[in-house]
Amino acid sequence: MNTIIIRPATAADLDRITQIYADAVSRGTASYELDPPSRDEMGARFDGLIEGGFPYLVAEQDGTVLGYAYAGAFRPRPAYRFIVEDSVYVAPEAQGMGVGLKLMRRLIDAVEAAGFRQIVAVIGDGRPDSPSVRLHEKLGFRHSGRLEGSGYKHGRWLDTVFMQLPLNGGASVPPDPKSLPERRFLGTRKGD
Repeated sequence: MNTIIIRPATAADLDRITQIYADAVSRGTASYELDPPSRDEMGARFDGLIEGGFPYLVAEQDGTVLGYAYAGAFRPRPAYRFIVEDSVYVAPEAQGMGVGLKLMRRLIDAVEAAGFRQIVAVIGDGRPDSPSVRLHEKLGFRHSGRLEGSGYKHGRWLDTVFMQLPLNGGASVPPDPKSLPERRFLGTRKGD
């Protein structure tokens, strides 16, 4: 078995990304979507993240995409510009192989390099034994909140767990004017 490589996602990966997410939506509780989005919708989401300068990665082994992870804006309001929300999904046949951990380590590195200050995980079905909760704990994320009974899927109520990881000094130092979020913000304000 060959090594799992982590690389930037491309449009050529979208068919497989759509398949992986469709399984997560249909059978899982991590996403609160009830119907899997189409390939076109997944393409539009991908394009929006890439155009925004956000990292979008895939894990690949022997030419097959095993999982993907990306970071995107936590909320659209400009004061949130230093916070991103992560998403990570692994194909069923690749779960338990460390794919999610490899993806998240590289994603955290990319988010930190861009100058973001916080990465937030919004975890559906956030039971303490949830693989996503355990993964984020392993990576140093701390629990920062819980919305009880916030989703209803597969015949049961689900809690949403918030976890976060400070980066680049977090909230202890002023924004870096050279960071990606600040450069984008200042660039949009010049057009005002």
